[in-house]
Amino acid sequence: MPITPTSKIWMSGEFVDWNDARIHVLNPTLHYGWGVFEGIRAYETADGPAVFRLTDHIARLYRSAKIYVMEPPFTQDQVVAATKETIAVNDIASCYIRPLVYLGYGEMGLNPLPSPVEVMIAVWPWGAYLGEEAEANGVRAMISSWKRNDPNITPPAAKASGQYLNSSLAKVAAVKAGYDEAILTSPNGHIADGTGENVFIVSGRKVITPLLTDGPLGGITRASIMQIAADQGYEVVEQHIVRTDLYLADEAFFTGTAAEIVPIVSVDDRQVGTGKPGPVTRELLEIFHRATRGELERYRSWNELVGG
Repeated sequence: MPITPTSKIWMSGEFVDWNDARIHVLNPTLHYGWGVFEGIRAYETADGPAVFRLTDHIARLYRSAKIYVMEPPFTQDQVVAATKETIAVNDIASCYIRPLVYLGYGEMGLNPLPSPVEVMIAVWPWGAYLGEEAEANGVRAMISSWKRNDPNITPPAAKASGQYLNSSLAKVAAVKAGYDEAILTSPNGHIADGTGENVFIVSGRKVITPLLTDGPLGGITRASIMQIAADQGYEVVEQHIVRTDLYLADEAFFTGTAAEIVPIVSVDDRQVGTGKPGPVTRELLEIFHRATRGELERYRSWNELVGG
């Protein structure tokens, strides 16, 4: 999806013009993928722009940085404040937010430790990641032949730049085969996640998602939906899922910051449930959207006001 430029990008404590936000071609992150990032959204609410679970996202960013032996030169609170300031400077009410912790120019080679650590934050308006019709009509998915990373090869617990080559390979294969999205399995054959989303299935009153030990990223939207489903009286279960569980589920859906909540209507050309977005998915989706807009007191703490 094309990016619509905004005015300013925050780079290590300073605002620079969008077109001047540059790095050197010998930046080691460019060559080796040694960086960690987040995807976050801000929504327009009655009280002004609010970032959905911003503090939780930045905490995960710092966990990813720790896994990759990176020490950002800013505290988590400073990055939270800088994120809000970037939204305010760009005068944007609803946007996608991309913080990135990366290596600075000056060193080259497979040892990243001598390189300085930099941080940048960009914001821009961004619509539905899987397409405007995906939420209403659902998407067609395939089980990818590409496996999710083994935790002892590259740790899937981190949201790291280079690891997304794995997701991109699966995404390209799915799109070229005529599907909307791919679902990856762990090395042991269990369902892990989509290329940029977590996976859920619904079976009766159970809302089920893979264990984190099977390789999915610990999604912030995933955690939010698990909380919402539990509050609605569903039994929320983390367990091993195999591909046939997806075929036989009553419903299935993706969750993620970019995708938000998207029904899965078929997997490997097997219709999931009725082949249309199901009632449980619809219920959770509606509550999630109301939560992101600050309309529900129960989840008000998730809305971190830009001007607050």
